[in-house]
Amino acid sequence: MHYSDFGLSNTKNLLTKALKNGYAVPAFNFFNLETMTAILEAAQITQSPVILAVSESALKYIGDNILMGMIAGAKYKRGQVALHLDHGHSFDICKHAIDLGFSSVMFDGSMLDLEKNISISRKISDYAHKFDVSVETELGILSGFEDKNTNSKINSYTNPDLVKNFVNKTQTDSLAISIGTSHGAYKRKNNNETLRFDILKEISELVPNIPLVLHGASSVPQNYIKTINKFGGNIKDAYGIKPSQIRKAISLHITKINVDSDSRLAFTSTIRKELSQNKPVFDPRVYLDKAKQEMIKNCINEIQNIMGSGYKI
Repeated sequence: MHYSDFGLSNTKNLLTKALKNGYAVPAFNFFNLETMTAILEAAQITQSPVILAVSESALKYIGDNILMGMIAGAKYKRGQVALHLDHGHSFDICKHAIDLGFSSVMFDGSMLDLEKNISISRKISDYAHKFDVSVETELGILSGFEDKNTNSKINSYTNPDLVKNFVNKTQTDSLAISIGTSHGAYKRKNNNETLRFDILKEISELVPNIPLVLHGASSVPQNYIKTINKFGGNIKDAYGIKPSQIRKAISLHITKINVDSDSRLAFTSTIRKELSQNKPVFDPRVYLDKAKQEMIKNCINEIQNIMGSGYKI
């Protein structure tokens, strides 16, 4: 099926509008019904466009039929929600997502040599554009761990000298860059590290009409870390990206920001607290709903206080 059959938006349209008006569209990752509906409810409350992001491993976890059944049954404003494959690592998985009804795909060829990255990215763009599906590619390497399909011990900043040629050859619709963010909850050794805004500024000037994407940009709220640790968890030295730095990045043409760790932390901290404080509970609907409500709260905060995308629809 085509994404328009589900009332989904072409992601490029959402990002082009964001680039023109100086805000970022949140791309919230989800992995089950509760996390998907939390994102959609937060977007509805704030009247924000939103990208539902599904990683390659999350797609495998949920399953094709269940995922698209959830999308078909979900309530959202037609044309303001996109369904995006996050970190696809091959032409085949990107093609599969397009054929399922995704409105955009990301090909992560950042670990490949440059020419191989360009070659596969262009092949995906050629296929996707036949169906008016948007393509995001990545130049530069982000370190950190999110899941088995999204992890690297290497960090390599995006080289601005390569950007224009890469964009032209791949025909990408948006470009994910590396300026100091990283995947997972352990993004910083301390809270004083800053992003490479000099690199971002140079790239934004070289390709002013290409929406730029920031992965690994969760803020890692410390209240969730404290709650998890208080109720049996063991997360140490986890620091995210300061909201002030993310807002500065948005002013320099970052128009899509991926958020995964913050949602996981909100969800998990609530479940740990509920199971610890309400020991007789054994109905998953009780603690899953509370976790969903906390995730809604966090998504609303991200939309209103970081992305600036509230009331843009």
